[in-house]
Amino acid sequence: MAVAEAREARRAERERLKNEERDRLKAEAAEREAALAAAANAEAEAREAAEASRISRVVEDEAARKAERDRRYANRKARQS
Repeated sequence: MAVAEAREARRAERERLKNEERDRLKAEAAEREAALAAAANAEAEAREAAEASRISRVVEDEAARKAERDRRYANRKARQS
C-alpha cells in the first residue's frame, strides 16, 4: 500500500510540474504577444504622426507660397497705381 501511495504521489508531482510548466509557457507567450501588439501599435502611431507632420508641412508650404504670390501681386499693383 505504501508503494502505491508513493507512486501516486510521484505521479501527482509530475502532473503538477507539467501543469506549472504549461502555465509558465502560456504566460510567456501572452507576454510576447502583448509586446508585439504594443510594438505594432507604437509603429502605427509613429507612421500616423509622420503622415500628419508631412501633411502639415505641405499645407504650411502652400500657405507660404500663396502669401508670397499675394505679396508680389500687391507690390505690382502698388507700382502700377
